[in-house]
Amino acid sequence: MTSPIIHRVTTLDLAVRPIAWPFAEERRDEIAAHFAEKQRERPKIWNGRVLVGRDPVFTDGHFAATYFETDFASFLAWRDWGFPGAPVFNGFGMGALRTSDGAFVMGEMAQHTANAGRIYFPSGTPDLDDVRGSTLDIPGSVIRELEEETGLTAADYRAEPDWHCVVSGPTIAMMQVLNLDMSGEEARARIEANLAREDEPELSAIHLVRGIGDLTPTMPRFVTAFVEQQFASR
Repeated sequence: MTSPIIHRVTTLDLAVRPIAWPFAEERRDEIAAHFAEKQRERPKIWNGRVLVGRDPVFTDGHFAATYFETDFASFLAWRDWGFPGAPVFNGFGMGALRTSDGAFVMGEMAQHTANAGRIYFPSGTPDLDDVRGSTLDIPGSVIRELEEETGLTAADYRAEPDWHCVVSGPTIAMMQVLNLDMSGEEARARIEANLAREDEPELSAIHLVRGIGDLTPTMPRFVTAFVEQQFASR
């Protein structure tokens, strides 16, 4: 696997259009069988509508791409089978929660989810709730996913203006640093209290990661390795 490329951008221009996906149409029976197997393993996963991207372009602090709608079963098969077919990418927002004492807050996905056991910044595959007219609202997606996973709202953090787009093969993680006015232990305690109130939380544990510095194109080598491991098959 090649090392990821990191683009620091200030604007996102993500159009949503009706596009036919040959992979989803031509392999429909195989996809249905694959999803049925996954549901036997994790009955809680759902075959809702999600958005995937194509034609990504980075120019002068700007990221543009086109997204289209598909079903989660097709997305999951495409991901699990090594991203076959015409160039399509999995592009999603991530909220990089940074506490007042310099820790980054990450969540471990619960066993009933499609990414069980993996550790991420709060994030999620874009869906129809993230569409505004004909545009994909990634900033809104980050706010929504973060509240769903942790209970934290936009009032709890200050979002930095830049986006750190981590490109690793067919995956683009659009990461925004969100600064919390609380320590790492305070943040973990608050999120864990929220998880305890939920019947079926998406996260099973909260991890504090320290010493990784800023999310910039010159990030340390061990952070690059972390990105490769965690994001490449997201």
